[in-house]
Amino acid sequence: MIPDHLRYTAEHEWIWLTEAGLARFGITDHAQDALGDIVFVTLPEVGTRIEVGQPCGEVESTKSVADVFAPVTGVVTAVNDSVITAPETINADPYGAGWLAEVELDSANGGNSGLMTATEYEALVANI
Repeated sequence: MIPDHLRYTAEHEWIWLTEAGLARFGITDHAQDALGDIVFVTLPEVGTRIEVGQPCGEVESTKSVADVFAPVTGVVTAVNDSVITAPETINADPYGAGWLAEVELDSANGGNSGLMTATEYEALVANI
């Protein structure tokens, strides 16, 4: 099931806009399923500025290594250290405990143009 309250990218990242105005993101269930058992994660450092569409981390599985693309533009305010020590959390709970980072959005443009709704993302993955 693809959660309705999140927004999605064509690169299979999800984003949740928090009440505090931050953007928490991770990879989708579709992405973690395609990767298989995740064994290693590289995340951006707190304070790093990330740019929408640019690689900002990596997820390594028993099958391959995949870039994590920034779903928004802004400055990283937090990373989920638990997925670094227990990367399998992403497989078990990609939309919850398996989140990757939080970002303070760029105020110039909101940093979140081009995001899809759950319905739009569902249509995308149905055609893969």
